[in-house]
Amino acid sequence: MNQLRPCAGATKDSHRPQTILTSTRQSLTVTDNASGDSISLTPARLYHYRYDHQKSDSQKPSTIQGLAALDPDGLVLVDLPGDWHETDLQEFARKAGIPLEDARNHPSSKIRAALASRAPGWRRVRGLPLPSTARWRKPLGICLAIAGAALMAYLASLGMWAAWRGLSTIGRVILELIEVKWLLVAFSPALLLLRPALARAHRWRVGRGTILGPYGGPYLHRGSLNKLHITQGNHVVAKLRLGESPGQVFSLLLYRYEDLTGLLVLDRFGRTLHHLPGPWSPPDVERFAKRHDLVLAVHRVSREEYLAFMKSAGEATPELRTHIDHQQGSPRIPAQLSERSRA
Repeated sequence: MNQLRPCAGATKDSHRPQTILTSTRQSLTVTDNASGDSISLTPARLYHYRYDHQKSDSQKPSTIQGLAALDPDGLVLVDLPGDWHETDLQEFARKAGIPLEDARNHPSSKIRAALASRAPGWRRVRGLPLPSTARWRKPLGICLAIAGAALMAYLASLGMWAAWRGLSTIGRVILELIEVKWLLVAFSPALLLLRPALARAHRWRVGRGTILGPYGGPYLHRGSLNKLHITQGNHVVAKLRLGESPGQVFSLLLYRYEDLTGLLVLDRFGRTLHHLPGPWSPPDVERFAKRHDLVLAVHRVSREEYLAFMKSAGEATPELRTHIDHQQGSPRIPAQLSERSRA
């Protein structure tokens, strides 16, 4: 049997995915042992990738690696994060009769644009179990934060700030070792109030049209020097000048293609400067475009139009959600905004 498993996780020190690939006469079966799901497809080729991903300007970029199955037009049918051993992968592809493209040395921008070019019904199979602590991690984190705040106040009343700093340092080291970083709020009580406050301020700015996208990113906002900034986490992934010249941001396109939705940042000649796949709120996009004097189009696109936009994309921010998230669907385009343009 022609079978293959990843040898390590998609990023350094991450868990090895429980994903199994099996081939039969150019047909590929993907089995996720973590969830029990299994899908079969007939890809035109396999795409072995590795690209840089940065969450914060103060940190070095991490490397994300994986394997994608593409259709004849180069659209992603399934994305399989993980470290796939090159020699074993080549032998697997040869036996399966499926061409293999090694894109690991391609520019990261080109790889991100390729991964964002999804086919209808695409899936991202992580091969990892869902966290078992999802239900009780937040209440426990809040309790620990309150306890941490009380302990900090007690030590402060005794003039023992050095003791608190030492305890915080020890706590952070322990949390790094046990990989429960969300418990960091116990040693930094200010985060308990700071993060919700920042999230509320972000939503207020979205309502005013000064910012577009969810807190944590990816989101758009206007930076200095007449540039549109696209931010993911605490890192600005793109700074695009606004204007009417080639390569400058002129318009936004909120599209739907079958079950896919996304946002395209375009220049005046329709070239895709940045692709942001995923669900976007049409009213939020309209407010943002109006405030920043951008042309806005919101409509369904044909396959030919979709392929043209994908092929012209110079950069993208791929979705990093699992297929479980994807199956929840995307918000539909309201009828009052569909097929509408605004100058």
